[in-house]
Amino acid sequence: MDRRNFIGKTAVGAAAITVIPRHVLGGKGFVAANDKINLGFIGTGKQIYTLLNGIGGCKETVAVAACDVYKQKLEAFVTAAEENNAKKDITSKVDSYHYYRELLDRKDIDAVVIATPDHWHAQIVVDAAKAGKDIYCEKPMALTVAEGRAMVNATRKYDRVFQTGNMQRSWRDFRHAVELVRSGYIGDIKEINVSVGEPVKQCDLPAQEIPEGLDWNEWVGPSLYRGFNEILAPADKNGPWAWWRGYRDFGGGLVTDWGAHMFDIAQWALDMDESGPVQFLPPSEPAQTHGLTMVYENGVRVNHKLWGGEDDGNAVQFIGTDGKIEVSRGFLRTFPNEKLAKDEIKETDKHVYFSDNHYQDWVDAMKTRTKPISDVETGHRTASVCNLTNIAYELQRPLLWDPDAEKFKGDDFANMMLSRPIRGQWDFTDF
Repeated sequence: MDRRNFIGKTAVGAAAITVIPRHVLGGKGFVAANDKINLGFIGTGKQIYTLLNGIGGCKETVAVAACDVYKQKLEAFVTAAEENNAKKDITSKVDSYHYYRELLDRKDIDAVVIATPDHWHAQIVVDAAKAGKDIYCEKPMALTVAEGRAMVNATRKYDRVFQTGNMQRSWRDFRHAVELVRSGYIGDIKEINVSVGEPVKQCDLPAQEIPEGLDWNEWVGPSLYRGFNEILAPADKNGPWAWWRGYRDFGGGLVTDWGAHMFDIAQWALDMDESGPVQFLPPSEPAQTHGLTMVYENGVRVNHKLWGGEDDGNAVQFIGTDGKIEVSRGFLRTFPNEKLAKDEIKETDKHVYFSDNHYQDWVDAMKTRTKPISDVETGHRTASVCNLTNIAYELQRPLLWDPDAEKFKGDDFANMMLSRPIRGQWDFTDF
C-alpha cells in the first residue's frame, strides 16, 4: 500500500470512530449525562441559598434557570448558582426569568425548587406538575387546607415526585425520637407538648414606596392586593429575614413557620401522615397566643405551649406512661433512662423511613420514581395541622375536625376559612 492510500484509508477509519468522553458515559467520579437533573429555582430570597447548597451539593443536579420578580435578588442568585455549578466542573449558564411560567415552559428542566412566600406555593406547584416537573417545595407546604389538597391532587394526577422541606425528618435525633416513641420505650403516649411561637395576625403594615427592581403586583400574585412594605420583602439578601410569614394572606405566623417542623415530628411519631387530629380546643382566655390543645382519635392530646427552659427554643416533648422524650435541633433527652438518647434501638423494633440527607433523598426518589421521606401528602397533613390551629385561635371556640373529609363538623363559617379569595388570573384548582 502506498503512502497516499494508507493515509486515505486510515482517515476513513478514524472518521468512523466516535470518541465518547467519560462525563457522558459515567463511571467512578463521573455522572452520566442521562443521570443529570436540570433544576429551575423559583423564588430567590434568603432561604434559596440553603437549598442551593443542599440540593446543589448533590452530584446529579445542575442549576439551569432561576426566577424572581425582584431583579436584584435574582441577579445575585444567578451568580451564586453558576458558581455552585462550577464547583462540580459544570459550565452550564443559569438563565433568569421574571415570570415563572416561562421557566416551566423549558422542556430541558426536569424539576423545580420552590422557595417563594407561602401564598404562591399552590399556584406554582399545580403549574409545575402540569408542566411535568418534579417538585421540591419549602415548608409550610400550603397556606390553606384547600390549597394543600389541590397540590396533592395535581402531584398525583401528573405522577410527580414531590419533597416537602420538612428536613428534620432527615435528622438523626428526630428520627430516633420517633422510633423510640413508636417502639414503646416510654410506654403509651398520653400527651405531646409542642413549643413554637405565636399564631398569624392581620397585616397592619403601612404602605411604602416600591423599590426599584421589584414587581410588587406580581409579588402579591394570587393574594388580595396590599401596599408594599419592606418587612414583607426586604431588598438585601444579606439583611434580616423577611417576615411576610407573620401576616395573614402571605403566611401563618410562627405556628406554620416552626410548627411545620415541630408539629410535623408529632404527626410522624403518631403515624398520622395521612390523617390528623379530630378536635381543636383553643385557650379559654381571648387573645392568648398559646394554650391550644388538639386531640387525636386515640385520645392523645397535643398542646401548643412553651414548656421548656429559656434556651430550649422550638422543641417537642413526648410524655408517656413510662417516661418522657424531649427533642429539638439542639438536644435529644430521654427520661428516666438517659442512655436511650444515644443507644440505637433493636432491629426488631419499629423503624421509620431512613434518610440522612433530605436533598439527596429527593434526588434518589426522582431517579427511582418513588415517594421521598416528606411526600406531598405528608407535607399537606402537617401544614393542615398548622393552618387549623390558626383557625381555632381566631375563632376562639372548640372545633370538631373530620380528617378524612377534611371538613369541620357542623361549622359552616369555619369551613369557609379552609380556603381564601384568589385574585385575578390565578386559579390553583385548574388542573
